[in-house]
Amino acid sequence: MFSFLSTWIVRKSFKIAKSSSLNKALSQLPLIPVSVSPEPTNLPNWLHWLDTCPSTNTWAIDRATQFHHGDVIFTRLQTAGRGQHGRTWHAPTGVLTASFVLDNLNSNLLTGISLATGLAVIYAIEDLVPDCRDMLLLKWPNDVWINRRKLAGILCEATSDKAAGNTRVVVGIGLNRCANFDRAGLDARAIGNAVSLHSISSNVPDEFALLARLRHYLLELADMFATKDKPASPSGLALLLPELRRRDALLGCNVSIELPSETIVGQVTGIDRFGRLLLRLSDDRVQPFTSGRVIPN
Repeated sequence: MFSFLSTWIVRKSFKIAKSSSLNKALSQLPLIPVSVSPEPTNLPNWLHWLDTCPSTNTWAIDRATQFHHGDVIFTRLQTAGRGQHGRTWHAPTGVLTASFVLDNLNSNLLTGISLATGLAVIYAIEDLVPDCRDMLLLKWPNDVWINRRKLAGILCEATSDKAAGNTRVVVGIGLNRCANFDRAGLDARAIGNAVSLHSISSNVPDEFALLARLRHYLLELADMFATKDKPASPSGLALLLPELRRRDALLGCNVSIELPSETIVGQVTGIDRFGRLLLRLSDDRVQPFTSGRVIPN
């Protein structure tokens, strides 16, 4: 049995060096089309597979009574995906698109849940693609990067089930598994300088193996962020802060944060225990941010 925390503890004992020559070699690998896995049979009861869907998050939220804690909504063809701040999430063929239903979470901690989900995505990929180990980083608050290119995006949305008395979080994950963005007619601006897993490693996992591994780590995460009281032990993001800081792609970077009414420029000094991005301003003050579009300068 894999464990969210034990995985982090074990990985603290070793590190794989990321040499510049290796990064350069990986970036030059050709985009070789990878065939999708065969049609599944005997799906587990937690997996709801749709031939096509505008948005798996919207589907899960609109049909809340049909789903339970740990259920996964998956499609190979998402036609109207949504990203952060109302942006479009482009999902051409080869992007693994799924939403994971998690109940009884503290919806006030969405930023922290999004960051922890980023770690879950990293662990799932590294378990199945050892080539990527210790190369994956988090771009606050919801992207997974490799070589400063976007491999996966996350969208966490809270919804209440009053009948059941639950606070539910639907975690949407878009992972570029074997996508050819050029063939889909999407340029770097449209896809946010994205990269596909199959261009990084010849070992591309089956999509259902990825879904199962992602689900395992997200269920571990859900227990850490559960609304039930755990007065005798730390819970939530605090336990993950050392690993979040080690994986912080923006640490020490100069960035601009776009807010609804202004843009603020500063240097990233880290992530705090609430999941907020810490920015050192020109007057040397450190200001925390809970939201905003971050653009590296």
